[in-house]
Amino acid sequence: MAKKKSSTKNTCECNCGKMNKCDGSSAFYGLGFIGAAIYYISTATGFWTGVLGFLKAIVWPVFLVFELMKFLVM
Repeated sequence: MAKKKSSTKNTCECNCGKMNKCDGSSAFYGLGFIGAAIYYISTATGFWTGVLGFLKAIVWPVFLVFELMKFLVM
């Protein structure tokens, strides 16, 4: 009797070839977001300033890199 080849392929259902691992950067961003949101909202003087603070908290890495570049260039 001939052996029958199995037709199972090595397929994965979770985005093969893409970075799909949990590393510390997402936790770092999440904690930074929470801290930035607390800071910006607590220093807000009005409702719309608080909304602007929340939006700033979303993009806080941009401010961090900008200030770092200003510091390094000078």
